[in-house]
Amino acid sequence: MTITRRYLLQNAAFATIIPALGTATGLPAVSPASAQTAGGEPAWRHGLSLFGNVKYPADFKRFDYVNPDAPKGGVARQILIGTFDHFNAVVAGVKGSYAAAAGLIYEALTTPALDEVSTEYGALAESVSYPEDFSSVTYRLRAQAKWHDGVSVTPEDVIFSLDAFKQNHPQYSAYYRHVVKAEKVGERDIKFTFDAPGNRELPQIVGQLTVLPKHWWEGKDSEGRKRDISATTLEKPLGSSVYRIKEFVPGRSIVLERVKDYWGRDLSVNVGRNNFDELRYEYFRDSTVALEAFKADQVDWRTENSAKNWATAYDFPAVKEQRVLLEEFPNRSSGVMQAFALNIRREKFADPKVRRALNFAFDFEEMNKQIFFNQYKRVTSYFDGTELASSGLPQGKELEILDTVRAQVPAEVFTTAYTNPVGGNPEAVRDNLREALRLLKEAGYEVRDRKLVDIKSGTQFTIELLVEDPSFERVMLFFKPSLERLGIAVSVRTIDPTQYENRLRTWDFDVVTSSWPESLSPGNEQREYWGSQAADTAGSRNIIGIKNPAIDKLIERVIFTKDRDDLVAATKALDRVLLWNHYVVPQWNYTKVRTAHWDRFGRPSKMPEYGASAFPAIWWFDADKAAKIGKRS
Repeated sequence: MTITRRYLLQNAAFATIIPALGTATGLPAVSPASAQTAGGEPAWRHGLSLFGNVKYPADFKRFDYVNPDAPKGGVARQILIGTFDHFNAVVAGVKGSYAAAAGLIYEALTTPALDEVSTEYGALAESVSYPEDFSSVTYRLRAQAKWHDGVSVTPEDVIFSLDAFKQNHPQYSAYYRHVVKAEKVGERDIKFTFDAPGNRELPQIVGQLTVLPKHWWEGKDSEGRKRDISATTLEKPLGSSVYRIKEFVPGRSIVLERVKDYWGRDLSVNVGRNNFDELRYEYFRDSTVALEAFKADQVDWRTENSAKNWATAYDFPAVKEQRVLLEEFPNRSSGVMQAFALNIRREKFADPKVRRALNFAFDFEEMNKQIFFNQYKRVTSYFDGTELASSGLPQGKELEILDTVRAQVPAEVFTTAYTNPVGGNPEAVRDNLREALRLLKEAGYEVRDRKLVDIKSGTQFTIELLVEDPSFERVMLFFKPSLERLGIAVSVRTIDPTQYENRLRTWDFDVVTSSWPESLSPGNEQREYWGSQAADTAGSRNIIGIKNPAIDKLIERVIFTKDRDDLVAATKALDRVLLWNHYVVPQWNYTKVRTAHWDRFGRPSKMPEYGASAFPAIWWFDADKAAKIGKRS
């Protein structure tokens, strides 16, 4: 859960937003001994934690990090990169381009606390219970929970939603496959039964399910046509959250308005949150154009992902006059693997020696100096930035876990600490390219007439570096000459987001840049990232195509850990095996979130530890500040 994708949606930092995937593995909110009532029945609780007891008691009034007196009103204008052609969350990532911001109209059964790790409290649900063996979970809906048309949220809606995602989205079909039954067991109670006991994160995963209105989807639209949950649509969907869609221009913008009579406005989890009357999202196909729109005061808030822009693009008058504020917020909630992802379904990338050779061709140090202003550090782990990252040689419990797959993993896992090649000067670059050529020769290639060719067929090795964001072309173009020095024929191709998404779905690519966010406690989402079954699931996050029995076994070890120490050891073991198979060429990481905003907003004096900027969720419009900096353009 990175914190959860539902929270990431509320910050609108990503262009594709789909129901929450992945949570965490750890301890339940109460110990198994206290998980039952005196009569032996599972105890009802108001929150779930995978690290121990929840912070807030059942009668808590609000989260500590919000301002309960925050004024309501105003508008927050934000940026999304890409486009959209539908509002159906069920087929997001499967058909068309989903309107990311539309996901804000829905609630889930639970909602995260941003000052706790992997902890959730009731949203649509008022309470939850599960047996000590984690073989099932039961959620009880709030009696006051309603859709925007006034109809109550029911167990039938929850069951309908689970079935819709499982039946129409291959990724979620795999993700929720452990939920073998969902049934109504009380007026407001839904019980989810799992295929086996012992999977500690499943109760919380189920709580993150986005709940859809069954009666609306089974009804007819304004033209009398029956709605189809498996099809794309630009009809404004019915939601249950504090926001609903007010207006939109297909592919260009979407405006959400705060529902004045929102049923959950007084819930403790909502006090001090959702303070803006309107959230406006402007879509841009080009990040450079988006930056210029921000400078022209056409949008209020920008999250900056470019080191070059952060170093050079914010010297305009509004920054100097402090009408625009630049701030960095620490990212304590997650780590990441960002990398050049190699499609190992293609024969030319099947040999680990070839993949390792491509890493030797990547001069990160020079790139960091020339185009990133030395702002980044090289990624050295699939869990980079967390305590879960492996280092040195395995020992203790981690070594014991790796011994169970010793015969199935590279010998270096046990003998050599993983490191990336280091460049940055001509001598190091020459040595790295020499080592790359050695590895390629061992893999069956040689240089003939300055071309790297397959010894058997005589055909030249070719690579297409595929890009969807024009601003990222410079990265690919920097990598290109190093690859060409090895005799590889390299092309860099930039395509629009829809084409790019379709090519990824069908695995029609050589090399792309991808990232896999990791929470502080990984779990079931690892199957989606690296599991063999996901490699054959269109639209899955296993875009690399990994099918490795040892990795499958280690993923299960991560999921079924029994305590935090066991989780850390199992995750480090998985990390080490992924690294030594050289599935990617690691790129870089930055441990803070860079933001720029026009000074029209207020925020709590104490920000949540795991919320980064938490915009716009806990911020508010400040009319006095807005008046001081002048009218919008």
